Amino acid sequence: MAYKTVNPYTNEVEHEYENATDAQVEAALQAGHKLYKQWRDGSGLTERKQVIEKLGQLLRKRKTALAEIMTRDMGKLIGEAEGEVELCASFCDYYVQRADQFLAPKPIYTASGNAYVLRQATGILMAVEPWNFPFYQIARVFIPNFLVGNPMILKDASNCPTSAQAFADLVKEAGAPVGSLTNLFINYDQVGQIIADPRVQGVCLTGSERGGQAVATEAAKNLKKNTMELGGNDAFIVLPDADIDKLAKVIFFARLYNAGQVCTSSKRFIVPDNLYDEFLKRAKEVFSSVKMGDPLDRTTTLAPMNSKKAKEKLQKQVDTAVENGAKVYYGNKPVDLPGQFFMPTILTDITKDNPVFDQEMFGPVMSVYKYHDVQEAIDLANDSSFGLGNTIFGENIHQARQVASQIESGMTWINSGWGSLPELPFGGVKHSGYGRELSEVGFTEFVNEHLVYEPED
Repeated sequence: MAYKTVNPYTNEVEHEYENATDAQVEAALQAGHKLYKQWRDGSGLTERKQVIEKLGQLLRKRKTALAEIMTRDMGKLIGEAEGEVELCASFCDYYVQRADQFLAPKPIYTASGNAYVLRQATGILMAVEPWNFPFYQIARVFIPNFLVGNPMILKDASNCPTSAQAFADLVKEAGAPVGSLTNLFINYDQVGQIIADPRVQGVCLTGSERGGQAVATEAAKNLKKNTMELGGNDAFIVLPDADIDKLAKVIFFARLYNAGQVCTSSKRFIVPDNLYDEFLKRAKEVFSSVKMGDPLDRTTTLAPMNSKKAKEKLQKQVDTAVENGAKVYYGNKPVDLPGQFFMPTILTDITKDNPVFDQEMFGPVMSVYKYHDVQEAIDLANDSSFGLGNTIFGENIHQARQVASQIESGMTWINSGWGSLPELPFGGVKHSGYGRELSEVGFTEFVNEHLVYEPED
């Protein structure tokens, strides 16, 4: 596996990295396990909070420089990258403020005696993370687990190695001891070896179904707890009473942010027949108004896709959809620019027998479906192997909440596109994975809930 930064705007190789040796893997395991043994009794939290507080300060101080690294790695707009850095800093604020509360012993009220649950570290974690949010994906698993006292070994995507190393270097600069977060440029055989090691107690992964299956299989073989976030085919249900002007304002963020390369971005827009034609018209206006170009130029509004491979995969999916009866309402034309740009595309008439009906199209492609009855919309939204997030958009909030409660999904947004905040748990169901990140729920995923019970005489 070659780790390299290939700038998706210029197509130039900017950095290349040597794969880690087995000796480096062993050194990371030794350093991490040594830290765990120091921290497992609950000591060191004050110092760890100081590290995370300093990390937040460094993130904000170097926001633009760090954002540029991400842009060069995987192509996102510089403004979006700066927003990602700021979001990571907000994770620092949130968890530093709440670490004591989340780690405090929890009393259990029983008439039979005295009982409480200690929340303790479990050991080294293996993190396998993707390219689409190079800092955010690391931050949302590292920050809470570092505060818990779980050291982490990171295997990041091969196309954003400079971002991964920059984040790890920043953690070190913030004062974290060696072994707290070790970024390794490793292959999947080495990932399997790390998971099997008895010093490693858990695995967290964000990625594809295929990657999740492989890592989860290794974790299961070795009885290691794991969490999986495996993407989505999120539905955006427009209710019949929706305000079309309000709706038009959220289309860009819901589908085209990060060039559409967001697990929780809306992929399937399910629109009532009374608004269908007008929705398509408004969506076309939004899609046709984008400005593609240099993602470091702040006037650019749509970035290139992260790689040539990703663009080719998306084009193949669109071609397959059309070959099987889908219609192109807008887009699907070559872009006369050197980078890995994909023209924003709107597809309609995708039937259930179309091979792409149950596929995630990870890029600036919108699928639009028409319905007549709200129950039909709910059934269509649930007719998916995925269940990560979804949006319900309408004026009657009571109805929107009722519809939300019937969607098979880990997250629902009402009258908004997707979002991420440190206090909100993130995760899905079905083939979108299991487990949660962020909030107190994510903080405790790899915590030992240790019961201490003292019965009455």
